[in-house]
Amino acid sequence: MAVLDPVSRNYGRLKNYVNGEWVDSGSSKALEVRDPATTDVIAQVPLSTKEETKAAIETAQEAWWSWRETAPGDRTRCFFKLKTIMEREYENIARIISQEQGKTIDDARGETRRCIDNVDVAAGITSLQMGYNLEDGAASNIDEEVIVSPLGVFAAVCPFNFPGMVPFWFWPYAVATGNMFIVKPSEQVPITTQYMFKLIDQAGFPPGVINLVNGREDAVNTFFDHKDIKGISFVGSTPVAKWIYKTAGEKGKKVQAQGGAKNSLVVMPDAVLDKTVNNMLASFYGCAGQRCLAGSNMIAIGDVAEPLLKKWLDASRNLKVGCGLDEASQMGPVISAAAKEKVLGYIQKGVDEGAKLLLDGRGIKVPGFEKGHFIGPTVFDDVTPDMTIAKEEIFGPVVCFHRMKNLDEAIEFIHQSPFGNASSIYTQSGKLAREFRYRCQVGNVGINVGLVAAMAYFPFAGYKDSFFGDLHGQGQDAVKFFSDR
Repeated sequence: MAVLDPVSRNYGRLKNYVNGEWVDSGSSKALEVRDPATTDVIAQVPLSTKEETKAAIETAQEAWWSWRETAPGDRTRCFFKLKTIMEREYENIARIISQEQGKTIDDARGETRRCIDNVDVAAGITSLQMGYNLEDGAASNIDEEVIVSPLGVFAAVCPFNFPGMVPFWFWPYAVATGNMFIVKPSEQVPITTQYMFKLIDQAGFPPGVINLVNGREDAVNTFFDHKDIKGISFVGSTPVAKWIYKTAGEKGKKVQAQGGAKNSLVVMPDAVLDKTVNNMLASFYGCAGQRCLAGSNMIAIGDVAEPLLKKWLDASRNLKVGCGLDEASQMGPVISAAAKEKVLGYIQKGVDEGAKLLLDGRGIKVPGFEKGHFIGPTVFDDVTPDMTIAKEEIFGPVVCFHRMKNLDEAIEFIHQSPFGNASSIYTQSGKLAREFRYRCQVGNVGINVGLVAAMAYFPFAGYKDSFFGDLHGQGQDAVKFFSDR
């Protein structure tokens, strides 16, 4: 395969990677991949057929036993080599992420670091995959032991917002534990995965261990139907997560499905506002609000509301919106014209329902990128819990400002949501911080931290409609998901 040049004006028609080789899809169907900042076509992604997906699965299954018999210490050598390669290619990876997804180059660098972190953790599989035993555990002179074993072939269906990081929540742990893996990237952002597999190819994994199949419904449905797929990992919207959990579960497959979110950040009267506002900017506006950890509802408690709102509006107005590859940009575009229209629809819904639009990001123009899918920072005041914008996931840079009397009211509001991904509190009080952590029923809790992103050695949690399954991505949860004991 020709080397991908970051950043290229057009990467051409992308390929699949199956059994250690780059192969052209025979599908007659393909989609255009567009740079969200320019709207220029930068690649064509094939929609692989059911037959092609089936062939990839069966090739992986045929090669599985050899990898399963490979000693864990020998498997890790591929990961150490891959880490070295990724460190060398760090900036190139980040630039491709920024180009095809639209996020700022700093956000893309952070995402790249998270990819490498997961390779790091998976390289420790010799400790993470240990079983345990007990002498005389079954009866006198009869010992008992638990052996942690791989299962076979797994697959991941990945989202558009983190084209680099999300596949790395799953495949390193599956492969390190002795399984085979197939990544299906989002058809909106397949170039990053293509580049990652160029690096994976250099790391020396045996043929069939890690595979790439581009596609859409046909590929996903084949994962459901094929007997050799042992489990599916997914990140995306709640309706799709729920559907994958149900459909794959009925087929007897293991599922971990991360869904949507509606995260609330609570600011107490004793919060240090300058630091609080600076910290929350990345939460609400990072990745243009297109992430499951993004802040959406800002809850001001008591008399902190007015000074907080003033500082927030000042900071939001000064935020530089532009092409993600511009080092000066602090927020890039949303992913597509359809995504932009959806967010604009929510803004109009907020106006129609009576929220006060204090900062309107509609109609923003970025010089030199007039066709880009840009939305400026948008701030609503007087948002009430019954409003649509207070309840539904917007997935854009829209801040819903709430005024509440006390922490009890804020926690009650958080618990009314069907989502349970993340929430944060800003306070100087250890008592209030502990109370919030103890009472707040969400998967990820932050204290003076707006982006509650679990490190690679911890699971990425989620409650209620934000997660379907019992074992999350990353860390020990991932090791357990891809193993039997």
